Amino acid sequence: MGVYVDGPDTYNHYHVPQFKKRKVILDGDNGSSACSLTHEIKTFLPTRRASDYFMEPSFTELAMRELTDPNYCTRVQNFTVGRYGYGSVRFYGETDVRLLDLDQIIKFKRHEIVVYEDETSKPMVGEGLNRAAEVTLVLQKTSSIEKLKLSAENQGADFISFDPHLKEWKFSVQHFSRFGLSDDEEDDVMMDDADVNVHEKATMNDSDGSELDEDSPLTDSRLLSHSLPSHLGLDPIRMKEMRMMMFSTEEEEDDAELNNLNGALSHHRQQLSNKTVQRSSPLAIRKTPLALLEYNPSSFASGPSGSILLAQQNKGLPLTITKVQGFKLEVKETPVTKSYSHNIVDAGLLMGRSFGIAWGPNNLLIHCGSVGDRNKNPELSSTISLEKVAIDNVVRDENNKIQQELIDLCFESVLNYHKEINHETEEIIFDSFKLKTRKLVFNRLDLSVVCRSYIEIIEKQLEVPGLSSSARVMLMHQVFVWELIKVLFSSKESSLDADVESLPLIRRAEFSVLLQESVCHRVQDEISSLNDSEDLQQLFLLLTGRQVDAAVELSASRGDVRLACLLSQAGGSTINRRDIDRQLDLWKTNSLDFSFIEKDRIRLLELLAGNIHGALGEMNIDWKRFLGLLMWYHLPPASDLTSIFQTYQRLLEDGRAPYPVPVYIDEKLVNDGVSWTPSNRFDLAYYLMILHSNEERDLDKLSMLKTMFSAFASTHDPLDHHMIWHQRAVLEAVGTFSYNDLHVLDMGFVSQLLSLGHCHWAIYVVLHMSHRDDYPYLQASVIKEILFQYCETWSAQENQRQFIVELGVPSAWLHEALAVYHAYYGNFFKALEHYLGCSFWQKAHSTFITSVAHSLFISGKQSEILRLTTSMEDHKSEIENWDLGAGIFITFYSFRSSLKEDDDTMTELESLQDKNDECRKFFSRLKASLAFWDSRLPVDARMVYAKMAEEISDLLVADPGEGSTTEVKLECFNTIFDSPVPQDLISSHLQSAISHFTLHLTEAAS
Repeated sequence: MGVYVDGPDTYNHYHVPQFKKRKVILDGDNGSSACSLTHEIKTFLPTRRASDYFMEPSFTELAMRELTDPNYCTRVQNFTVGRYGYGSVRFYGETDVRLLDLDQIIKFKRHEIVVYEDETSKPMVGEGLNRAAEVTLVLQKTSSIEKLKLSAENQGADFISFDPHLKEWKFSVQHFSRFGLSDDEEDDVMMDDADVNVHEKATMNDSDGSELDEDSPLTDSRLLSHSLPSHLGLDPIRMKEMRMMMFSTEEEEDDAELNNLNGALSHHRQQLSNKTVQRSSPLAIRKTPLALLEYNPSSFASGPSGSILLAQQNKGLPLTITKVQGFKLEVKETPVTKSYSHNIVDAGLLMGRSFGIAWGPNNLLIHCGSVGDRNKNPELSSTISLEKVAIDNVVRDENNKIQQELIDLCFESVLNYHKEINHETEEIIFDSFKLKTRKLVFNRLDLSVVCRSYIEIIEKQLEVPGLSSSARVMLMHQVFVWELIKVLFSSKESSLDADVESLPLIRRAEFSVLLQESVCHRVQDEISSLNDSEDLQQLFLLLTGRQVDAAVELSASRGDVRLACLLSQAGGSTINRRDIDRQLDLWKTNSLDFSFIEKDRIRLLELLAGNIHGALGEMNIDWKRFLGLLMWYHLPPASDLTSIFQTYQRLLEDGRAPYPVPVYIDEKLVNDGVSWTPSNRFDLAYYLMILHSNEERDLDKLSMLKTMFSAFASTHDPLDHHMIWHQRAVLEAVGTFSYNDLHVLDMGFVSQLLSLGHCHWAIYVVLHMSHRDDYPYLQASVIKEILFQYCETWSAQENQRQFIVELGVPSAWLHEALAVYHAYYGNFFKALEHYLGCSFWQKAHSTFITSVAHSLFISGKQSEILRLTTSMEDHKSEIENWDLGAGIFITFYSFRSSLKEDDDTMTELESLQDKNDECRKFFSRLKASLAFWDSRLPVDARMVYAKMAEEISDLLVADPGEGSTTEVKLECFNTIFDSPVPQDLISSHLQSAISHFTLHLTEAAS
């Protein structure tokens, strides 16, 4: 008996599929005498029959060491077992390898190792091979180290390293079960490496692999020589590979197929390993329709570059971010049509019904190409993009983390305050249900208090740590808007000391102070960029922010007392303005050489003269400061706000005033992704000024309101409506306008609340939607949609459910939504309760018969059955085929009770005959019920029907009475034989029937 090894026994390059296999031959007639083994030593060696596995030390080394060092097999250092192309395991320290069946103990599969698959045969930790070891797995694709570390940590292993070139993943374990990548993690590896060639071939360490390609084909080409691909001029072997990629079966089936094609075991194992490396393991187990991830338009016959990468949709798994290119073609104009020519199908059309471009759950958008980028050239693309809409940016901090405190302040606090303000309700009737819509109502005397309350909530938001600088600027702008609403629309009649004529001046003064405060930071920022020597420019900037006192002080400190005197009168009497303007005209008329006067001083004089365009020159200034210059230095001091706003609007239409751009553009908070064009949208503050100046006009038909109350008027987030909705409600409550076509704003806010799980507040907002004659039941329809779609959210929180009930939403709507929800998830007991709660008697009845009754009957819950059937019995006129459904259970319990009782008022003969007639009627109803419900009845329900028939049959013949005749008894047996009782039970009654029939013949013969 001898052992010899053909080829080097090493595992350093086991990842190379073109390996030389080791052969172990136990043959007493073939082998050198130096390696001959005695029978005793043979029994110590571990067994290994799989030819694609190896171990270190090898069989030869173990045998030689056992001869020279007895009991060596009980203390093998760093014992290693591996499988070519899959990986290896090295056990730390000394290992007892005697009598180990390695084929049964250690199994390498794609991306995993299993040691002691049979848990019953697994030894204690530290014994056998259930001990600490280092595992090396060969991955098909390059994966990220972070994912591999996370996978190792989740399995209780310690990550060691990952070699991206050899694709070797090493980790250590303390004991064994199963370690490796799960199916989901393998999918992630595939997705992460989708741009890597799927058919990349591994080469040998000392060979180019040409020998393998020539001598060991993957598939016997003779079997495919007469196939359809060959007649079409295609490579049949290549088509075979594509078929296995797209319509693959289990790996075991692939093994059997390859074994049948090629005869030699060693060749098959080698080719299978090579084939498996080229193919992704997730593809090897897919049997369901797959969605297109990427389509490569390269020729399929040209090589590995032409491939279709498929990715299965996994429900409940986190979205994997992929980096795939696909193909993209620039859309060009055709010389014939001069329009875009779409000459190829997109991915959705290519995959047919298996893919559609639409919205997915959790605000997930699935599409081809780019979204929202108008500047990008149109193109045709095969790449499928999955993007999640960030609808909750308003509650995220600078680290993009959701802050619960921001959720409370942005939504809970403001809505709670909104709920405390006075409301008027209006009752609408929808399908016999009453619903109360709400509308905010208060007078302008209370507007200042309301605005101040909203400002206090925003100021609390500013105190939240971790806010980004852009978020703070947006919050400050919200404060400015609320202050502006208070100044423009609150009633000034409460001021007892002011007469009616002075009220416009009071409003103007308040607006002037507010405007000064809002532009102060811009003035200080620009001044800080100037040198101390540029004092005239500093003075001009101070005047643009109406900081006259600071300008006078600065001028006086520089010794320019005359200029300080002029500055102190800035924006005052129009006589002073005309004097300065006349002086400038005289200088120009007399051809004064202005080179001897600083240009900045001339600009100051132009501004003091009221010529703001001449003073600004080429200087760019924001629209708020321009509006201030217009009010402070150009128009008369007694001008009211209406004339100021109308003057600015006329200059804006003439192109002589800066555009009132939204604050996020004005403050340069966003640079990319937001395009703005004139007349596209303006800042909300500007719209408030226009609303004030046109308040006496009928605004119902003005399209300005839709633009005014869009998200872009106050924030760069088009999905953020949390504050502008309140501003619209307050302005409408005090009567500044009346408009019933702002449902886009309402539904935007509703969607924002639903994304955060605030279903109760979403319904609260819906109840405030304006009534429209063309959609009279809009509120009711939206509320029912929310209840159905977000049932799992609001039903899990009792406070939300109670809040919805307090809003006056009919409880029947809640029960209906819960019934559909529980029926969808198979909880028919709860679904039945809610169907009863919403008075859906027919649906409750069918649910009871097909899904509930049999379970309760088998469990012996008679009282529960009677409770449910009794609750439906009062409405049986509304239930179709009541007598063939729940009525049967009521009849059964009633009839069974009567059969068990003794009735002394009836003779035995009459009693048995009546019982038999009633039983016959009951059995007829059972059979009619079985025929009516047919396949809708599960097996358990049919068993319950048989059980009821059996009980009634047993009670019928249990005590026939002394006076009953044999004919009546035989009729009872005929009734039983016609009942839906199983055949084995009928057989037992048949014996009794034969006995009675025999007795009847005997009596008749005598």
